[in-house]
Amino acid sequence: QVQLVESGGGLVQAGGSLRLSCAASGSIVSISPMAWYRQATGKQREYVARINSGGTTYYADPVKVRFTISRDNAKNTVYLQMNSLKAEDTAVYYCKAVVVGVGGAREYWGQGTQVTVSS
Repeated sequence: QVQLVESGGGLVQAGGSLRLSCAASGSIVSISPMAWYRQATGKQREYVARINSGGTTYYADPVKVRFTISRDNAKNTVYLQMNSLKAEDTAVYYCKAVVVGVGGAREYWGQGTQVTVSS
């Protein structure tokens, strides 16, 4: 079994920064793309950023320039550095990873971490 555990969320003023972490643990052979999503109250979950195993990154337009996704393959961890935060960034942030285990590849989600930006 594989678990993804996010951390680093909290309350921050507009213009501030937060760094989210998501660590994968369990029966892991390798991890393919790792990504961050977010879901604001009353809205659908939306894609934020993705990083593949080679380090290529992709971002949703609303967070380009302000957010940076990175990963430490040795620690099976993905990070999301969020700068210049805005009130509209308030959401529960989830990480997702495609994990290759003994039985094959499967998609996993973390439990989410709340980010609240006060204006």
